[in-house]
Amino acid sequence: MESTTPFHILVVDDEAAMRATLSEILTGEGYLVTTAENGETALEHLRQNAIDLTLLDLKMDGLDGLQVTEAAQSISPDAVIVMLTAHGTLESAINAMRRGAHDYLLKPAAVPEILAAVDRGLKHRTQALRQRDLITLMQRAIRELQVPGAGMPGESDNRDRFIQSRGVSLDLQRHVATAHGNLLDLTLTEFKLMAYLMQHPDQVISPRELVLAVQGYEADEHEARAIVRDHVRRLRQKLEPDPDNPEYVLNVRGVGYLFASTPP
Repeated sequence: MESTTPFHILVVDDEAAMRATLSEILTGEGYLVTTAENGETALEHLRQNAIDLTLLDLKMDGLDGLQVTEAAQSISPDAVIVMLTAHGTLESAINAMRRGAHDYLLKPAAVPEILAAVDRGLKHRTQALRQRDLITLMQRAIRELQVPGAGMPGESDNRDRFIQSRGVSLDLQRHVATAHGNLLDLTLTEFKLMAYLMQHPDQVISPRELVLAVQGYEADEHEARAIVRDHVRRLRQKLEPDPDNPEYVLNVRGVGYLFASTPP
């Protein structure tokens, strides 16, 4: 993974040889590495340093890996934890995941396996932080729009940039969608479909009109229905509390789809 600043990884293991090996492997990949020989020292590092990912041994004297994982959630909730242990059981894996671990590896783990787990964990952290930042930016922009006379620098009128209804917010400029504060991972087509329906609330839009508006071409009725049906199904999976009983994107059989501005 490319980064202007090296990711900081904490290696926690009560075996000196294992700490040294992991440190050498990760340093060779360009990561900044700190080591700790027990759980207490690990938590102190988490308090004092900005740790991106922790490679954590499960079985240690004093605080074990599960206890460290649990405590780390309050100390450094953004840090990703990858559990590394020679005592691999299904029960310990489940407990580790329940307490916040992102991944679980068994000793002896091959170097490519360790590096792949670290890469997955760091990508997960980067994505989570990016989504949180986008939500924060969107919520701030929405609050500014709700204040009379407030506006974004360089924009005379932001009302056309945002669409809001029933807890769903769309930022048409950034192509960001949230529902009740949660970021929706929509494709561009799903976003455009949602935007068009929300711009025409409570109006039944035919599949042909939706295909033309969202994808920019004319389709016959049969083709349009198949295209829109598939996109609506995926959109509902991401938007609706119960996709089988939709509350937002409704189907009027034989006619088309609408966005309900009030609960059905």
